[in-house]
Amino acid sequence: MKIVVIGGTGLIGAKLVSRLRPKGHEVVVASPSTGVNAVTGEGLVKALADARVVVDVANSPSFEDKPVMEFFEKSGRNLLPVEAAAGVKHHVALSVVGTDGLQESGYFRAKLVQENLIKASGIAYTIVRATQFFEFIGAIVDFSTAGQSVHVPPALFQPIAADDVADLIAEVALATPRNGTLDIAGPERMPLDEFARQFLSASHDSRTVVSDAKAPYYGVQVNGRSLIPGDRPRLGAIHFADWLRDSARRK
Repeated sequence: MKIVVIGGTGLIGAKLVSRLRPKGHEVVVASPSTGVNAVTGEGLVKALADARVVVDVANSPSFEDKPVMEFFEKSGRNLLPVEAAAGVKHHVALSVVGTDGLQESGYFRAKLVQENLIKASGIAYTIVRATQFFEFIGAIVDFSTAGQSVHVPPALFQPIAADDVADLIAEVALATPRNGTLDIAGPERMPLDEFARQFLSASHDSRTVVSDAKAPYYGVQVNGRSLIPGDRPRLGAIHFADWLRDSARRK
């Protein structure tokens, strides 16, 4: 079966390709570096010819309001008609848990536009909404740092390892389309400030975490449900402590 991975050289895309190819599928790595650009439309017709499944895990290089909206809207408007013409049977897209409730953020507004384009396309689809990745907790800490203090809200948080994301999306790509949304998350849930403390401790970082209910999450206010999955999510297998230990070993 031919599967096209849009964003196939990125963090999730490269992991996904490595999981699908050993199963005997023809996997096309689609990214600007391979001559396929969903934002401009370059190379899409050739890449998608005879494809049965398209998995879109591409992400915007900019999170600023205008560029991120242009990225997801243009890529959706270019990609989906080409898929329809090629007879693609399943469109899988990676989105984000909490998209509906975080519309003050330009990034989440753009993701919602992407999701709505998929739903209106007429192509059978599955939207996989993931919680934040373990790999980006360090960036959250840095974004939230003032001096030696890290101000983060104590909102419940249930992040997931990128390896688990790739495993679950690979499974979805080979399954029957849901024509709906699936939430995925890590195996454990605790307040964001506690994840930050564990990250700093494992990194031997002397910064101090301050639990601050008014502190924003990437510039937006969150509540107790904003960053955790809805009912009956699929859960990854990798625990944060194990990921921290393995990350330290690799370094």
